[in-house]
Amino acid sequence: MLNRWVALQHRDFRLLWLGLLVSFTGSQMQLTAVNWQVFDLLRAQDVSFNLLGSNVHLAADALGLGLLGLARVLPIFVFALVGGALADSFDRRAVMLWSLLASMAASLLLAAMALAGRADVIAIYLLTALGAAAAALGNPARQALVPNLVPKAHFTNAVSLNSLSLQFSQIFGPALAGILIGHIDIGWIYAINGAGFVAALLALAAMRHRDSITNKVPKVDLGAIRDGFVFVFSNRMITSTMLLDFFATFFSSARTMLPIIASELLHLDAAGFGVLSTAQAVGSAVAGIIVSLRKEIHHQGAVLLISVAVYGLATALFGFSTSFILSYFFFALTGTADTVSTVIRNIIRQMNTPDEMRGRMVGVNQIFFQGGPQLGELEAGLVAAMFGVPFAVVSGGVATVIVAGIVARKYHELRDYKAISVALA
Repeated sequence: MLNRWVALQHRDFRLLWLGLLVSFTGSQMQLTAVNWQVFDLLRAQDVSFNLLGSNVHLAADALGLGLLGLARVLPIFVFALVGGALADSFDRRAVMLWSLLASMAASLLLAAMALAGRADVIAIYLLTALGAAAAALGNPARQALVPNLVPKAHFTNAVSLNSLSLQFSQIFGPALAGILIGHIDIGWIYAINGAGFVAALLALAAMRHRDSITNKVPKVDLGAIRDGFVFVFSNRMITSTMLLDFFATFFSSARTMLPIIASELLHLDAAGFGVLSTAQAVGSAVAGIIVSLRKEIHHQGAVLLISVAVYGLATALFGFSTSFILSYFFFALTGTADTVSTVIRNIIRQMNTPDEMRGRMVGVNQIFFQGGPQLGELEAGLVAAMFGVPFAVVSGGVATVIVAGIVARKYHELRDYKAISVALA
């Protein structure tokens, strides 16, 4: 198996991969803990109002959790574009270092507030927004850096391994958080995440790679950001994958509703919530391992569209389920389909973008890739507050299947796209 993971043979990529694996795991622990803490605080506050006859407490909890999505998405619209321009103007390692330090600060502030017994929903929203802003600044640099750390022949494998590291973190992070929530102060989970950023910082410090972009952006301004938009929307292949990103994740964002699904529909405790939270990542990890062992993914366009449709269908079935086993299976299936589509989308975009434009392309993409699910969480919260959680999840899944069909019909370039086979060394 290891000889198939050829990207790990390259020292700098291996360092980055291992450092981010630790950091991602801590971030997933924090994501799970924040969702649960906000849900718990809202229940304790006994907020009561009624929307179209829905359960008053459930409506308030759903809306409050949906607002977490808003707190995460608003910074992305501003800082992702700036981060993209920074990645094409300065050393990408340095941009990542500063963004990781800011993310660490946000986590440690959350930890200090929780451990001092001063947890407040508004403060959690603000610190969540700060962490999202820091990540939005650093993500374009991180993704634009990877093609420079491995040969082109190993890039597909590198993308698959990056996706796999995220899936592993999404398995172990929520599971650990679910176990720890019942045994220690939730503030210590935020502190663990803060400490996890050290691994990524050390990995970046040890890397030998230095940027060698020949056409760096001379300065970060509106003109540089505009050039990124012009490039993205003049390339129909990239545009079509971003539209799929945004609308699929907008309509099928069920993750923030998990505390309500686990507590009210499946009657699980915090540990059960943590286990359910791993389902999507388990499915993703299975797909990630299989994809990372392949030399190439052929008929990439068709596979991408099918995987998005499966993602929507599995989401709809997840919304119908009242059985833990079936819910776990369908939620895992969403992860499997999403991983396949994510790997293909990243390959298509990176291979169709020149190095000097990669940071800005990723910045624009980040609005679609991260803005979609975060706005989707707000949309899911509003729909769930009015019509109930099952309706919000099922209707979102159906809408995703429809979106996949529309994109398949309109963008024949994507539908017919086939990979240029590159044999791995």
